[in-house]
Amino acid sequence: MFWKKHGPELRPEWLIVGLGNPGGEYKGTRHNVGFEVLDRLSERNKIKIGKAKHRALSGLGKIAETGVLLVKPLTYMNLSGQAVAPHARDHGIEPDHVFVIADDLDLPVGKLRLKLNGSAGGHNGHKSLIQYLGTQDYPRLKIGIGKGGRGETIDHVLGTFDRHEREVIDEVLQVSVKVCEELARGGIQAALRAVEEFNRND
Repeated sequence: MFWKKHGPELRPEWLIVGLGNPGGEYKGTRHNVGFEVLDRLSERNKIKIGKAKHRALSGLGKIAETGVLLVKPLTYMNLSGQAVAPHARDHGIEPDHVFVIADDLDLPVGKLRLKLNGSAGGHNGHKSLIQYLGTQDYPRLKIGIGKGGRGETIDHVLGTFDRHEREVIDEVLQVSVKVCEELARGGIQAALRAVEEFNRND
């Protein structure tokens, strides 16, 4: 893999954050779809996510000639804001340019929704982000993982997808990468259009 290198003079316009839990035992779980999107976005755009700082891994690069900083918190989900807020401050990025990708229990598996703000909706990662960013006015891409059966929510979000769900999610992850690229190319309205187009055709 050839990684493009950029010097410290590159100033990111967007902080693109994928939420998840670190560690091999959480790989492929429903709660980690944000991590998966960032991994695919990183590979496709040759932005290495390898710098360890503020309890996160990050990578600075360009997508469609726009500077972006990709961030994967290593704090575990419920402390995500402790990793994200310092990166935003370091680069002078306001919350409305902190784009967060995470799972959503209230959406069916494979559905996408992009919101410009809102409450945490019971999601611990968003609870932490709202606390440490000091606002709920940041855009977030929600990837549906469904509510599961009658079991505990924690078992559902930390479980893996079945084979059919995995096929659906893999497609949605690719679409989510394109949404991030549209964000860099044309801003939040372009990202919204990409999500709306996907939902119309789904």
